[in-house]
Amino acid sequence: MQGNKFKVLLIYPNCMMMNLLPSSIASLSAYLKHNGIEVELFDTTFYQTEEESFDDKKVKLLQVKPFDLGVEIKSEKEMYEDLMGMVNDYKPDLIGISLVEDTIPLGLKLLESVREYDCPVIAGGVGITFSPELLQEEDVDFICMGEGEEVFVDLVRHIQKGLVWFGLGLRPLIDINTLPFLDFDIFGEDRLKRPMHGAIKRMIHIEVDRGCPYSCSYCAADKLKGMYGSKYYRRKTPDRVIAELYHLKLKHNPDYVDINSETFLARPYEDLKGLLTRYRKMIGIPYWCQGRPETFSEEKIKLLKATGCSDTQMGIEHGNEEFRRKYLHRNMTNETILKSCHLLEEYKLPYSVNNIIGWPDETRELVFDTVNLNKQINPKTHNCYMMTPYKGSWIYDYCVSEGLLEVGSRTQQALTGSDIKYRYMTKEEFLGIQRCFSIYAKMGHIYMGSTIARAEKFSDFGNKMFNLLSEEYREKYYS
Repeated sequence: MQGNKFKVLLIYPNCMMMNLLPSSIASLSAYLKHNGIEVELFDTTFYQTEEESFDDKKVKLLQVKPFDLGVEIKSEKEMYEDLMGMVNDYKPDLIGISLVEDTIPLGLKLLESVREYDCPVIAGGVGITFSPELLQEEDVDFICMGEGEEVFVDLVRHIQKGLVWFGLGLRPLIDINTLPFLDFDIFGEDRLKRPMHGAIKRMIHIEVDRGCPYSCSYCAADKLKGMYGSKYYRRKTPDRVIAELYHLKLKHNPDYVDINSETFLARPYEDLKGLLTRYRKMIGIPYWCQGRPETFSEEKIKLLKATGCSDTQMGIEHGNEEFRRKYLHRNMTNETILKSCHLLEEYKLPYSVNNIIGWPDETRELVFDTVNLNKQINPKTHNCYMMTPYKGSWIYDYCVSEGLLEVGSRTQQALTGSDIKYRYMTKEEFLGIQRCFSIYAKMGHIYMGSTIARAEKFSDFGNKMFNLLSEEYREKYYS
């Protein structure tokens, strides 16, 4: 410490080019600074940590229009050199690293690269909450399970006083309306850029709630509610959201807003109306939000349209109602999904849908229940992900208990899935359908299924067919 100024270096090991700003890091930085602690950030987003970025993969899968972010990608070697240079120049008193399950291997390599710098390390994030055994790693001294703002400051105070810190277990939930406004200053200007349907937007993000009132099988929200209780899902008040957005608008001059919420439209209508009516008057910037199909009422869609929503998104996830209830824990009908999509189309509000294939008990017929449901709607984008059993989710426990996944297996990105044992199909068969998913959904009325099916094969002929169909797809739907 220089004088009384305590220095924290936050490390954010992100997937390459995944350029959505993390509200968790922005909130933690703001809270530390609010408590008189100096903060710097090392962010791996623009380093070559993978052969192909997440968005590059989505471009190939026809889920993202081609784009050029105009950002230099530095090598993996430079990443480690730059981190060591920052540590030596900044001389932090504490290093904090935020991990999700996908980024744990990269995070541990980063910590190893600065091991010679004698500084305590605290690891947090949902990857730590459900993998507390990482405390046994040589380069991790402390872990934070659950929300980190108060925990982090408590650790800093103990270090400043020369006291031993044992933590106090899981802290009570913080009132998110009392937190300082999100701090995006620690991210470079390029991190505000985000591709939206091929165009590059200068985007800010606003955390309007924490948690989720639902219990999908592939998400950790249910276990987090079990840890914290039913009050884990919390919303910021309309007053707080507008005040924070106004501050961020003046500071960053964005041309787009991402309303960061798992299910924004779960808010009661009057609360949503009050928030968005004021948003239109005081913020007046196009925005994006997402919700579940059962939350898209006609009343709410008209409100979105009237207040500047330019894009929205919903999760269909699966097209078979019985399978969706049993394995995804999503209790909605296909009729509800179709009604919401058709209402969005009626009011000319662009939307995207998310789908998940690659469930261990899924057959080709079940996958095509999802494909066929997507054929009945007309979103801008049909996203298709591979089921990924993250620790903390019901589906992870199910896969382990059924002997379909080894305990301790590391997940991969949601586009590539994990090394689980499938009962009825191979992983390659799932990946073949995934890459043709958008073609089936948009062009299934043009080509027979057997024609598109040839493009599922990862062979010379299959790849040629896929490239030809992809070229036609882009000409038809990217104009």
